[in-house]
Amino acid sequence: MRRPLTNDDGNDARTYPTRPYLAVSAAIFRDGRVLVVRRARPPAAGLYTLPGGGVELGETLVGAVIREVGEETGLKIEPIALAGYREVVARDSTGRVERHFVILPFAARWVAGEVALDKELTEAHWLEPSALSSLATTVGLADIVATAGERLAARR
Repeated sequence: MRRPLTNDDGNDARTYPTRPYLAVSAAIFRDGRVLVVRRARPPAAGLYTLPGGGVELGETLVGAVIREVGEETGLKIEPIALAGYREVVARDSTGRVERHFVILPFAARWVAGEVALDKELTEAHWLEPSALSSLATTVGLADIVATAGERLAARR
């Protein structure tokens, strides 16, 4: 169950945070292709990225990535290994930190289901990893996907 991320004043706690927020994502592979999704909302609105989201209090990283992928795409996955990390620090025009996320991407295998997007996403595509270079993506997406592919290949 997704808990609201709001401050006492009702505003999004992830905007102008008092601490970094931990998030997870998944490079999900199916028949040699990786799932990329297009974000509907800030901070990455319009960009292609991996499905994922925030880790909730008391939740394991693996549990969080399984839950977030399920909520956003309807897919069942098997997380295999971490595939690096990304930090996103966005500042407003005054230099104040507007958002700060630490994202841990997983290499994962598709287990079951077909993509059914929630309201946070506008598109989803199963693509050859080499096709990422032609898309507007979040920073470092191709590197994460390449590392995830290597981690999966090492586990075969």
